[in-house]
Parts: sequence; structure tokens; C-alpha cells
Amino acid sequence: MTAPHLPATSVSPAIDPGWDPAVCEPLIERLWALRRQMTALADRHADRLAAINPAHQAGARNLLHYLALRSGDLRPLQLELSRLGLSSLGRAEPHVLASIDKVLGLLHRLNGRDWTPRDPDEPVGSRASTQALQRHAVALLGRTPPGRDVRIMVTLPGEAAADPGRIDAMVQAGMDIARINCAHDTPAQWQAMAEAVRLAARRAGREVRVLMDLGGPKLRTGPIESGPEVVRLRPRRDELGRVIAPARLALRPAGSARPVGAEADAVLGVDPDWLAPLKVGDLISLKDARRAQRQLEIVERHADGVIAALSRSAYLTADVVLRHEPHRDRRSALHDLPAAQGLLHLRRGDRLQLLPEGLGHEARPVGRGRRAQPASVSCTLPEALAAVRRGDRIWFDDGRIGGVVRKRLDGGGVLVEIGSAREGGEKLAADKGINLPDTALDLPALTAQDLQDLDTVVATADLVGLSFCQSADDVRRLRAELAARGASTLGLMLKIETQRGFAALPSILLAAMEGPTAGVMIARGDLAVECGYERLAEVQEEMLWACEAAHLPVVWATQVLETLARTGRPSRAEITDAAMGERAECVMLNKGPHIMDAIRMLDDILRRMQEHQSKKRPLLRALRAWRGALDGQGAPG
Repeated sequence: MTAPHLPATSVSPAIDPGWDPAVCEPLIERLWALRRQMTALADRHADRLAAINPAHQAGARNLLHYLALRSGDLRPLQLELSRLGLSSLGRAEPHVLASIDKVLGLLHRLNGRDWTPRDPDEPVGSRASTQALQRHAVALLGRTPPGRDVRIMVTLPGEAAADPGRIDAMVQAGMDIARINCAHDTPAQWQAMAEAVRLAARRAGREVRVLMDLGGPKLRTGPIESGPEVVRLRPRRDELGRVIAPARLALRPAGSARPVGAEADAVLGVDPDWLAPLKVGDLISLKDARRAQRQLEIVERHADGVIAALSRSAYLTADVVLRHEPHRDRRSALHDLPAAQGLLHLRRGDRLQLLPEGLGHEARPVGRGRRAQPASVSCTLPEALAAVRRGDRIWFDDGRIGGVVRKRLDGGGVLVEIGSAREGGEKLAADKGINLPDTALDLPALTAQDLQDLDTVVATADLVGLSFCQSADDVRRLRAELAARGASTLGLMLKIETQRGFAALPSILLAAMEGPTAGVMIARGDLAVECGYERLAEVQEEMLWACEAAHLPVVWATQVLETLARTGRPSRAEITDAAMGERAECVMLNKGPHIMDAIRMLDDILRRMQEHQSKKRPLLRALRAWRGALDGQGAPG
């Protein structure tokens, strides 16, 4: 059937103004005004620009142009530009002035006006800006492996110092940068890990860099009284409660550290003379800490002890007595019980004393001659408590527990009322992070311990991480310390983890560009607590944009594939989060028992996503999934 002939029509100006001069001229004026704002801001900061390293001059000037561009609401202008089929400046970050000039030039030509290209004014164009960012990323982080444009950083566990095979496996799985956290372990362990990384890299035939993170003035909870020495034994049961495997208890001479047979649920010491005659099939009776009668059967005999099986749950403490049946007069006490980790059980409405020093403890009820006492814990940086004021918010353990300071205490501590915790309460342990988002903490980014550790870092690492970076002065102080150690060219990784650091990011970036190589780590865990979880999405986006404008590489960090690394199974949400990391130059994984699975999955995600996304720009790869779908022949893609 022949389609009917349609008469030619003209587009009504009322529906589509097209390229009418009355539409284009106001846009030209607005863009010229924006351009003048950008160049004026760069001119006002000429002294700052003069201090920038030559390799970063273009990035520093472009950053200033970007800050001027984003100082007002561009959404109405963007909408008008899009209606004309022009760039809406939504991907202008790496080459701001060049993007403005491209649109200005098109508008001039559309309106029949002359346009002279202004390339000499522009720090970088689209090609040069991309090349600059890539060049700086390679200088700081090393080259990417074939087929993947984003690097993978992995935090090494302390055990890796004595297990080079684990590091070999990480490199084989796809690790490009090994992160060593100087807040843990010892200089000897750090050096052992770094040597193992370089050896594994040589065997793999590729470069793997070493980042050493200085501990910084991190606020953490102090030590807490140990809990009661108790061992709980539980047999494995099926869904109907039937025992499918008894609990296994290894008994060895008190004070011994020698292993006994195969795996056991617990290993305890007993009197050596009592242990000696025990043989397979013997029975041992006891009354556990609840006075429940229980019986153990010896199922294995070894040179260094025995394995006993238990088919019912039992709680064992130092007061429990073992009796060798039927010789009930043959008894032994239990020795070498492990001390339980000290924990504070905190519920909404509870009070907690945060003190400059001392051993933390649970809440104490009224006793003879003693008033009730709230739970208490010390702070590893007591000087920080001096700045805390009534009404300030406080968060513990990456935001799991939150409260408000109700009053200051004699001796420099504060009293906190817990207001945020799960139903039923939370447990707070020692060495957990403390965040004070409302408190102006004037703490140096480099502690005395950091300065001592820096001697090992400059002799060992390819990059040094500056934790708790909050100002340009923090960056310059680290540069000065590196220069004093003859390590001016060591790469800097600036960790932004506080509201104050986020607010000062432009100045921090400019200070970073005074040296040869630097990058930014978005420490999303602390930032979420500091800025509020509801703001984290926009905060991390704004940091990505600013760093792209400065042509500085970014590390997407904290809790990436954390559930997978910890449990062996990822959550749906963290898969999407890992994919978002493709817009950075590097993604960081934290340690966990299933870290190899996490490295391999992240490698696969990043390789797939780079075909669809580059920074903010979607890439229109052919969608193989729907090829032939309308003909009933869809294909996997």
C-alpha cells in the first residue's frame, strides 16, 4: 500500500523558535558574562597560579574556571542550549573555557556573526584535558592492565607480612596498588609486605605500586575492660534441632601452646597429671556456669592432648570442674580461658561518659556506698575533647551509634546521650572511630607518630597517604617533611574524610598541584558520618567533578564490595556501587576473608562498565542484548 503524499509544512516559531536571533542573542550575552567571570577568578588568583607546578598549570586554571562556572544556577541556560541542539555544558569539567567557547562560536555562526577561535586563552581542549588526567594518573598510580582503564587498590591485612603467597594471589587476581595502613602493625611488617608486593609484581611481569597511609589524628575509642572469661560450646543442629555434629573441645596441659589434633571449637588447658591417663571412650562430667549437668566423651587421643565431644550446649568458666568418670575424685580445673573482648552495650537513651583517659567499662548499678555510674570509654586524642560543646553530635563506629553531648564533665570529659542505635542496642568496642561533625577540631594532619613513621614510608612506598587532610596547610606541611627527607617526588594521596576537608577541597587541590604528583581519596565511610548519609551521594559527585576539573586522579574508597569480601556473597546494592566507581581512576577494596573473590568480581565489573561509561559521559556501545528482539531472536549481551 502506497503511503499518502503529505504536503510540505513549516515549523511554527511559536512551537520551535529555532535559531531566531531573538533567542540566540541573549544566550550569547549570558555565555560571554560567564566567560568573563571565569577569567576574572583566575586573574584574582594569579599568585596562587604562580606557585603551581608547571605540569599542573592547565589543571589549576581549569579548576578556577570550573568554580566560577558552578557559582550560579545554570539550569535555565542549559535548558535553552539543549533546545537548540547545542551542548548544555553538562560534561565541561575537564575543559571548561573551551566548552564555553565552542558553544559561543556555534551561536555566533548560527546568527551570522563572525567568530575568531580563542584557543590561546583556553588552558586545555577536550583532547588535551583527557590526556592530562591520564598522564597524571599514570604518574601517581601506575599504568592500568590491558582491557581495564581503572585500577584496583587493595588494603593488605597484617597477616600478609608473613604470607607472601597471599600477596601473590592478590596480584594474580588483579590488584594494581597495595595499600598498607600505618595505623596498624609495625614498620618491619610494612616493609615485609612491600617487599612481597614487588616480588609478586616482578613474577607477574607488571607494575604494582605501594601506598602507605599515615595514621593521622584519628579519633578512636580507648581500651575497655575485658568481659568474663567464658567459652560457649554449641553442637551443630539441623532445622528440627537434632544434633548433626557435636561440639569439639581440645584439652592440653595448662600453659601449653602446642596444637591438638584437627580443628576444635575451643582449646583449653587442664592439669597435666589429670590429662595423662585419659583415653578414647572415657567420659568427663561437669556442671557448667549455669549449673547445668553436662558430659563429654574423649573421641581422639594425641601426643599433646585429647579431643572431647559434647552433644549439648555448655558455658565454661574458670569455676567449672572436670571429673573423670567413674573416678569422680579425679578432678581438674580449667585453665587458659581466653578473655572476652571488652564491649559496651548501648541503647537509645543510655548515657556514656567520653573521657580523656582511663579504662572503659559497662554501666555500673548502685552498690554499697556507690552511686550508679554510666558506661564510660576514653578517647585516643584527649585534646579533641576540649573543643566539644554541649549540643554537639557525636558518632561512633562508622555511624552505627550516635548521640548528643549533654554536658561537660570535670576533668575534661563529656557526657553523651545515645540517640541512634538499632532496636535492642549496639555493642561498642575499643579502637572504633569517633566522628564529631559539629565540632571545629584544630588538629594537625601529621601527628608525632606520623613523623616517625614517615621515615619508613619514604624508604618503602611509592605513594604516601595523608589521613584527615583538612586544609592546604596540611598538604604543604607534608610536602615540607618529605623534602626534608629527600623525597619531594613521592606521590601524595590526600584522604578527604571530614566536612572541613570537603569544604576546603578547592584550596587543598591547588596546594596539591604545587608538587609533581597527587591524587584524592574519597573516604566515603567517614564522609557519610560527617556530612550525613543523605548527603553522601552529592558530596562524592561534587568531589569527582572538582578533581576532574583539576585533572587529578581519584580513588573511590570505603565499603566497596564489603559484604562480598566479608561473607563471600555480594549485595545487589554494592554491585551497583562498584560499577559507579568506574568514573574514578582507582577503586579501593578493604581486607576480608573473601578478598580474592572481591578483586576478581571488581575486575569483571570495571571491564564491563568501561564500555558504557567514561566519567559522566555515557558511551553508546551496541546493545547486543536486544539485537533481533523484535523478531523474537534476542541475544545475550
